[in-house]
Amino acid sequence: MTAVPASPSSAHLSSPDGKTAMTHTPLRIGLIGAGGISNSHLPHLLTLGADVYVYSEAGAPELVARYGGTVVDTIDELLAAVDFVDVATPTFTHHALVKRALEAGKHVISEKPLARTDAEVDELAALADELGLMLFPAHVVRFFPEYVLLKEAVDQGRLGDLAVLRFSRSGAFPTRTPWFADRALSGGIIMDQMIHDIDIARWVAGPVVRVSAVTSQAGDATTPVEAAHVLLTHSSGAISHIAGIWGPSHLPFTTEYSVTGTEGSLAHSSAAERNYIAHLASADGPSGLLPEIDPAENPYFAELREFTDAFAGGAVPRVSAAEGAEAVRLANAALVSLETGQPVDIDLPSAQAPAADLDGK
Repeated sequence: MTAVPASPSSAHLSSPDGKTAMTHTPLRIGLIGAGGISNSHLPHLLTLGADVYVYSEAGAPELVARYGGTVVDTIDELLAAVDFVDVATPTFTHHALVKRALEAGKHVISEKPLARTDAEVDELAALADELGLMLFPAHVVRFFPEYVLLKEAVDQGRLGDLAVLRFSRSGAFPTRTPWFADRALSGGIIMDQMIHDIDIARWVAGPVVRVSAVTSQAGDATTPVEAAHVLLTHSSGAISHIAGIWGPSHLPFTTEYSVTGTEGSLAHSSAAERNYIAHLASADGPSGLLPEIDPAENPYFAELREFTDAFAGGAVPRVSAAEGAEAVRLANAALVSLETGQPVDIDLPSAQAPAADLDGK
């Protein structure tokens, strides 16, 4: 293990005349977790100039050897060394780790979902607010250019009043670790994968008043397939249909949307952007677990830059702890609908509830 410095490292910046103008202290960030998604966190944090300390029960030395950073042996060491914490661990561990970091006085970034249950996300959002700390859920799809374009078009009124929104997200079943398939731990395809489009639908079309869902499963433990459909009714009257697929290992990761309003429509298909479409087994094909990324506008980098800028006193990011908590609540409502076979009505906070008509309805 490399020793942890007692105080933040610093670098002297020179003015144009060659004299030392100021001392810059880089962000000191603790990354908890060394699994697959950590590969989309650590290199970007380092590119942003952060001193990154990594703790994980397994894989931290290999992750740091690949990108850089400093390995620490315990969470206590990590919390003593850093000012901010980035949690990139399995879903069912988020609540305890985020709570511990907040209680240690650290601002926190957490991978989505912010926690597994409604009670857990409510506790974390309230704790961050009580302590005056920043807590940002990593809803990275808000940073993908095609979804930014959709949000801007809706906000500018270019689609008019929204009527129907369709979202689809497909990829390989994440069989690399068994907790993904355990709905109690991961929330399954709805909480782990489709929560992205649930969040985007609410971001674009506004508060949701009703949720219903159905799912189907095929295959076996070796080659599982799962599909789900979630229907959101927005307070505006708009309807969002969200489809998700966890398929065979050679299924590439693809995303689509089609949004129609009274003034026009906007559509996106990651598959249509290629000059051919082939979903064939290949030993050297893409993993199917994450979308292909344009290095020139990497959304994971954009997300972490926005969050760390906020830590340094910059603008408020485009996603809040309250929005991360609402995405979890809607995903859990969909899971309740799966179990009961009935739609689930959502109670809106008074600030989100639609205004009453003049006749009182």
